[in-house]
This record gives sequence, structure tokens and C-alpha cells, in this order.
Amino acid sequence: MKKLSTSEIRQLFLEYFKAQDHMIEPGASLVPHDDPTLLWVNSGVAALKKYFDGSVIPANRRITNAQKSIRTNDIENVGKTARHHTFFEMLGNFSIGDYFKEEAIQFAWEFLTSVDYIGMEVEKMYVSIHTDDTEAYRIWTEVIKLDPKRILKTDGNYWEIGEGPSGPNSEIFYDRGEKYDPEHIGERLFFEELDNDRYLEVWNVVFSQYDAKPGVPRSEYLELPQKNIDTGMGLERLACIVQDVPTNFDIDIFQDIIHTIESYATEKYEGSEAESFKIISDHIRTIVFALSDGAMFANEGRGYVLRRLLRRAVRHSKKIGINDAYLYKVAKTVAQSMGDFYPNLHERLDYVETMIKAEEERFSATLHDGEELLKSALNESKDKQLSGDVAFKLYDTFGFPIELTEEIALETGYSVDMEGFKANMQAQKERARDARKTMDSMGSQSKDLLEFSEASTFVGYETLTTTSKIIAIFKDGERVEKASGRCNVIFDTTPFYAESGGQAGDFGRLVINGHDIKVIDTVKAPNGQPLSLVDATVEIKINDTVELSVDHLNREHTKRNHSSIHLVHAALIETLGSHVAQAGSFVNGKYARLDFSHFEKMSDDQIKTIETKVNAMIDYAANVDVEYMGIADAKASGAMALFDEKYGDVVRVVTMGDFSKELCGGTHVGNIAEIGIFKILSEESVGSGVRRLSFTTAQNVYDEVVQLENFLADVQETVSVKQSGQLIDKLEDLMNENRTLKTEIDELAKIKLSIEVEVLKNKVVSGNVKTISAIYADYSADDLKYLVDNLRNELSETLIILATTANNKVVFVVGCDKDLNKQGINAGQIAKTLAQATGGNGGGRPDFAQSGGKDASNLENEINAVISGL
Repeated sequence: MKKLSTSEIRQLFLEYFKAQDHMIEPGASLVPHDDPTLLWVNSGVAALKKYFDGSVIPANRRITNAQKSIRTNDIENVGKTARHHTFFEMLGNFSIGDYFKEEAIQFAWEFLTSVDYIGMEVEKMYVSIHTDDTEAYRIWTEVIKLDPKRILKTDGNYWEIGEGPSGPNSEIFYDRGEKYDPEHIGERLFFEELDNDRYLEVWNVVFSQYDAKPGVPRSEYLELPQKNIDTGMGLERLACIVQDVPTNFDIDIFQDIIHTIESYATEKYEGSEAESFKIISDHIRTIVFALSDGAMFANEGRGYVLRRLLRRAVRHSKKIGINDAYLYKVAKTVAQSMGDFYPNLHERLDYVETMIKAEEERFSATLHDGEELLKSALNESKDKQLSGDVAFKLYDTFGFPIELTEEIALETGYSVDMEGFKANMQAQKERARDARKTMDSMGSQSKDLLEFSEASTFVGYETLTTTSKIIAIFKDGERVEKASGRCNVIFDTTPFYAESGGQAGDFGRLVINGHDIKVIDTVKAPNGQPLSLVDATVEIKINDTVELSVDHLNREHTKRNHSSIHLVHAALIETLGSHVAQAGSFVNGKYARLDFSHFEKMSDDQIKTIETKVNAMIDYAANVDVEYMGIADAKASGAMALFDEKYGDVVRVVTMGDFSKELCGGTHVGNIAEIGIFKILSEESVGSGVRRLSFTTAQNVYDEVVQLENFLADVQETVSVKQSGQLIDKLEDLMNENRTLKTEIDELAKIKLSIEVEVLKNKVVSGNVKTISAIYADYSADDLKYLVDNLRNELSETLIILATTANNKVVFVVGCDKDLNKQGINAGQIAKTLAQATGGNGGGRPDFAQSGGKDASNLENEINAVISGL
């Protein structure tokens, strides 16, 4: 068998199938853009679903690919076994109604056994087939000439995932020899399907030939009119066999990463510590690839998975002696190791490193405190179970994914009260829901509304007015025949845009029998119809004919603002880099905002650059073209689709000259010159790795300018200058004058305090202990400290107790010298006593202390009581 690097194996595989007339399909992004059923692309065939379901006809019905994949259903097994990964590569060859069993088996066998390719020894090869698959048995024994004694027939070799295409499969195994069979069990490991490291599955060939139906026995499944082939071979597993190493973590690409981790660790990749190295190397590889493909750290969805992996890696880094942020540096090794085949790893490296570093530092800051809380809670637990309250606090306050908490608890023999945790999570969701402002419509919770399916045609792209008929009225959650006051209405045709895609719904009016009725807002009903909230001053009924009109001015402002979002998006990508991806948006007639992925605050220069670029685009006066096309054609044309957005089969493509081409259902100007002028209002953070720009256009910009002019006029009047150009000089003069006056005031304050020291020296009261006490109404805590320090230095064996009630707060400062300490006088204890007597707390050293109280009504008596008790 040849000795090959992982990269060489991948290349050899693709070249072999290209020689067999297969089309090499470029690997898809890990973030599935066209399949809302998937969190991640998790197999080679998942990226080719469009071909198998017939929605897209491939240029060649023979396809091969190397597909990066993520599976996170068993993260806890990573590092504990030899071959579990969260990120892996699947090599596959596929037939869409072209060749079938015989060719598929021959291809697999030739690639694995030919000396021109992998060169596995035939005598070490075994296969499994489905018990009833006589055709596969014939091919293996008569065509391939494999000894029947090396074939396992098993009922488990059948691929089926519910209704639809299904079929038997055949797996190919390689015998790695006795060194991986310490108990010398031999072939029984294979034929009895025992868990082992000797007979490893290399390749799985699925023969998709039957149409599975619920309730129908497999023996009665009908054959598919088009039979397909779906194969899969894990690249890391094949590399492990070819490179003859114990585990997948010992192959070249993992060893590169592990060696880098070792350079930061105090431990080595050996013994019990090896598990942590495996976990870290696996997780950082997954994170780097996912971020490079556009995923982001977040508290839900795929972003939560990445956050969980990163935080698990940080914790295991501590186990091998790494306490500082460093994982972002390991990202470079991943790029160097695999960037030849995946060039976007190099292209996005700066962004990926920045994102990882920020996330790593954020969790590192809370990890120690969180672990201390967890340790304390586990020690206090009497039933070997961590409470749901503590688990939630770890999640909510310290950023511990619940799975990480479970893992740590399990390591010490404890469980977690998951029901209690879920109850806390639900309570938090309900608090958030209650805090959100809800529209005065019944939304999707109305049973009547959920069941209403009659179509309503939106005509608002073409016109802002139309004659229409009322087809449904909903009042207080119920469908009614007539209503007045606030109610929700669906029309057979409507010009009112329903809130969606970040664009606010239209408002305006309807006219019935000469009566004007206000249309307050419009949202989408559960079945997609525009649902308008109206305030009916007269009774309206089903089948009433009405005149509808959208507020023209608001729609025009909204169109300008929405079109500016597309231009801003394009300018951001051009200015900040290709990592920028839209993470959310909102637009109405007053302003627009765009949330986008970026790892740091934008500089003033960058903001100005965006503003300048967008205004330059507007000046170019390009037409805005709208087309409807199939989703595949739209993406093939270069139209930008947003991550996590769900699209139908036919999409609306909005093109703005050469600047922007996006899938969008919103309303837009006909020519970008109609935007007029563009102005950024603010830039801010809205979460980890997500920034927000708010901006406005046209009349709203003018309004902002007028507001600014009025403000400047007020400032000019206040500081007595006639021209705005004189403002800077005037303000600098005022600031200099202010600094001079402040210096003089500080000097006077010091003189005043020095005089007060002399006054207090003359107020020493003799008794069991010499004391000085005073209460002030306008001195600060720092003033009291100054007085006490000076008095302590000048007076021996004297206790000083000073208090102030400035700013409606009670502050005590108590001091004495070391000689009084020897006599049992403790300034810290006295300060604490005074604080407790006035409803506060505090204390300090035996010779100097500060405390605070709340109740100033009896200060003098409290101080005298302390002195009397000395």
C-alpha cells in the first residue's frame, strides 16, 4: 500500500473519478443556503440534494466531490474514541440515473486495490452486503472475484430515512492486522460485528433503488424509475489506514495542529492528557472552517454550536497548562495545513483569528469564576445532582453551555437537574417575550387566522391605490362578519406591503361609503396574506367594497431607505472585506439600519468612506431592475442570498447597476438617484462579532441638517459668537479658562482643608481616649481622608472620627496611630459599628478605615455612643 499524505489521497480520489468521466463538483459551504432542514452540511450527498431531488439537472450525471462536513450529535465522544470528529471530509462518487451497482463496486474496488491508486492488499479486504442483495453478492464473487468467505451478509446493510428513495448498501473493510487486535480475536471481530480497531470500514456504497412507503414491508417496496448511486468514504479514516497510525488524530493534518498546541502547553500529547489535545485540535479545525464559510458565534443555532466547541476547547486548554488566549494563533496552522485545497482559509484568516480571539478572551474572563461556582455547588450538593438554578446561572452569567456543565459534572460523578434548568430557560424566554412590544393584532396565535387560507393578491409594487373587497375580518382573535373599532382585515387585493424581510409594514387609509378609516399597520398572516390593522370609525362587513391607499410619502421614504441598505451592504464588503455578511436589517420611512458581521468597531474614517461611496453610487444614477427567476438561476447569476433566509422556488432579484444584486422582496426606487442623499447616523455593537449602522436618506437627511443647524445656533448664542466658524476658538478659550479656574479652586480647597486641620487640632476632647469628632455637610470622602491623614501624623494617641452627609450619602472616615492600636482601639471596627448603626457597611485597617451609611438622622448621637464606649 502506498504511503500518501491526506492531501495526496484527496487529489488522487478526485483525479481517479475524473478519469471515469465524473464531473468534479466543488465542495459546498458548510452553511447550507438552500436547505432549511439542515443546520450544517453533514455529508457529501447533502450538498448534491438539488440533483437527487430533480430540482436541478446536472451537466453530468456522474459526479464526484470532496465535501467538508460537520456533525455535532455526539460531541462528547470526540477525543475519547479513535475516529470521532465534529468536522470531517467525505469523499464521494455519485450517479444520478447513470451507472448502478456493478460499476459502482468496480470503481471502489479499483481505486482501493490498484497499485496506481491506494494499493490495498486484496487479501486484507472484506465486504458486507444486505442479506437479500443477491445482485451485490454476484458482483462481488463473480465480477470482483472476492472470496465468499470474506463477505458478511447482514440485515443492517439497508439505507432508509423515512419515505422516499432507499436501498441496500455494501461496505468495504480493511484488515489492519494483529497489532490492532490485542486479544487475538481475529475474523470474529468482523463477522460478529464487534467494536474494534482492526477491521475498519473504508467505503460505503448505497444503491438507491426502492421507493420506501410508510406501513409497507421492504419486500414490497416498488423499484424507483431512476436508480442512483451515493457513496461515501471518510478522508481522515482512509488516511489513518494509509499512514498506518493508531487513530485519526495521528494523521499528518491533525499532527500539525497538535504540535502547534504543544508549543503553548506545559503538557505533552501523551498519556491521559492526549484526550485534551484531541478535543482541542478537532474543535479548532471545525471552528476555523465554519467561520471561514460565514458562520458566527451566537447564542442559538449553528452559532451556539461553535460557541460550545470554542468554550470546550478553552476548558481543555487549561487542563494542559494553557491559561492565556492562544487558539486564534492555532487557526493559522489549520489554514497552512489545509489551505491549498481550501483557499478561503487563507483569505478569511485575519477575520477568523480576530473572531476566535475575541470569543476566547470573553470566555476566559469568566471561566475561573464559573468553575469556582460549579465546584462549590457540587460540594454542597447532598444528592449528587447540580441544581437547575446553578446550571442556569452558569449559562446566563458565566457563559457555560449547558452541555459543558453536564460534562464537568459527569467527570466528578454528578448529574444536572435538566428540568430545573429548562424551567429557568423558559422563564427567561417568557420575560423576554413579555418585555417585547406586541402589535395590536392577534398574530399567529389566533386559531381562526391560522385556518384562513383564501388568497390575497399584493399589488403594491405597481400601485399605491386600488379598489378592493374585504374577504376576512378578525376581532379579538375571532373571525367575524362585521366589526368596528380596532380589528384586522384581509382584502382580496391590497397595495399595503406586509412587514417582512426587515421592512416595516405600510400604513394609510381605506375609504368606504365616503368614510375615511385609518390603516395603522400591515403584517403577514400565518398563511402569507397581508393582514392590515385598521381603526374602523364605522362598521365594516365581509364583501364590502373599499378604496385602499398607501401613505405615499412614507412609502417613498421607505423605498429610498431600503434601496440604501443594498448599497451600504455592497460598500461594506468593498471597504471592510468579504467577511461582511448581513445579519439583520430594519427599514421604515424614517431610517434604516443594517446589522453585519464584523469583528471590531468601525473607525471614523471607515464610516466616512462608506458614506462617501454610497453617495457616489447615488450620483451614478443607475437603474434598479427587478426580475423573477428560479432560486438556482438567481444564485448562478451572482445574486446575493442572505444566510438563514428561507426562499421559495421563485425569487425576486433586485439589481442596482453594477453595485448590488440581491434576493429581496422589499420595495425599492426605480433609479438610485431617487435616494437623493445618504447620511450615516450611528455605528454600534449589537452582539459578539456583529455591528450595526443606522442611516437615513433624502428629506430625513435635510431634517437632520436643520436640527443640527438649530443646535449650533443655540450653542453660538450661549457662548456669544456670531459665526459658527468662531465656535472652536471660543470653546478652546472657555476650556482653558475652565482649567485655570479649576486649578485655583483646587488650591483654595487645599488651603481651606489645611485651616480645618488647625481648627480640629483645637477640638481634642480628653477622656479614656483622646478624640476628635466632626460632622460636615459639604465635604467629600477624599476631603475627610485628607483631614484624618494629617491629624494622625500630627497628633499621637488620638482617635479621629469624621462624617459627611454630602450628596445625600453618609460617609465615615476613622483614624488613629499605632499606639492606640496597642491599647485595643481599632479604627476598622469603629467604622464598621458606625456603618451598621446607620444602615450601611464598610470597615478597614486598624489604623485607618472608611465606611458608609444611609440614615443621617442621628449621626451625632451614634458617634458619641461609640466614644462613650471606649
